Amino acid sequence: MTSASASRAPAPLPLSIITGFLGAGKTTLLNALLRSPELADTVVIINEFGEIGLDHLLVERAEGDMLVLSSGCLCCSIRGDLITTLEDLLRRRDNGRMPPFGRVLIETTGLADPAPVLHTIMYHPYLMLRFGLDGVVTLVDAVNGAATLDAHAEAVKQVAVADRLVLTKSDLVDTPQQREALGTLLDRLRLLNPAATILDAAKGEATAAALLDAGLYDPSRKIADVGRWLRAEAYADASREHDHAHGHGQHRHDVNRHDAHIRAFCLRSEALIAPAAFEMFLALLRSQHGPRLLRVKGIVALADDPSRPVVIHGVQHLFHPPVRLAAWPDPDHSTRIVFIMRDMPAGFVEELWGAFTGAPDGPDAAALADNPLAPRLGGLLG
Repeated sequence: MTSASASRAPAPLPLSIITGFLGAGKTTLLNALLRSPELADTVVIINEFGEIGLDHLLVERAEGDMLVLSSGCLCCSIRGDLITTLEDLLRRRDNGRMPPFGRVLIETTGLADPAPVLHTIMYHPYLMLRFGLDGVVTLVDAVNGAATLDAHAEAVKQVAVADRLVLTKSDLVDTPQQREALGTLLDRLRLLNPAATILDAAKGEATAAALLDAGLYDPSRKIADVGRWLRAEAYADASREHDHAHGHGQHRHDVNRHDAHIRAFCLRSEALIAPAAFEMFLALLRSQHGPRLLRVKGIVALADDPSRPVVIHGVQHLFHPPVRLAAWPDPDHSTRIVFIMRDMPAGFVEELWGAFTGAPDGPDAAALADNPLAPRLGGLLG
């Protein structure tokens, strides 16, 4: 592709995912959002579970097009339909057969795991060029949220991968016991996903302006806003609280609950890492622990060009192709990678990183001997 043709390539369209367990209020929120001027040129893809599109009957028609996918669940059989639908939308938009929409919203069924939808956008060769993941919005019921998290691992995962958390039905909380339970639920959400902004719908906080444009690039300035995207500082306090609670046997939640398996932390390092070593670091994590990596986001200082960091974004075993920035977006030139993991200790990731960067606390050979990629790792480390 020539530089001239590259300059004519359309900017990626922001795509947001709205999820949340059954009864959390996704349709109510979507109705409110569609009345916002910011969504006047938005295409909405509504996923429905079952043969009858009951949810569609509850969604008001807004300016532009609204698509209803009713052949199954977005997390499984409908995935191929989603690809076809998004490709068809782009063709119709490019050919002038529909208004030039500027944003796409996908509402998943309450039973959905958001990961396959994220995979579709992040890894499909064409879609990842035309769409930019703007963020995942997860709704949590203030009244029934704790019980839902206790009973359903899918609900915990929806919270863990979110960029924005929307608390719904808080106006129904009125007794002292309910208010105390809500405070415990909020603490729990912050431990599960420290970086996600929590917005209260009943207080009018879940506006389009607050929920949208949560991706890497600031749409107003068209430049990377890594600090806003990562919110790495939020993980330090959460990690200390997690360790303190477990160290004293006083974790707020029963260890049998699903969220006891989730750990969020930020790896921060001043050490430069060689590009080949970094590729191997990611390869080891993906191949051996992919299902446990619920979400990974970071900015990395590579040894070949320390002045131009690389941004990474992964969901489970699939990672978006790394993006090399023209310069550091802020004065902090350290590597910062945030992890939300399931059944995986933060210490393993930190030791593996230390092995590749030569940090003094990196593991010895025995620490990685059981890994099938250990021979390649040993050769790379010399």
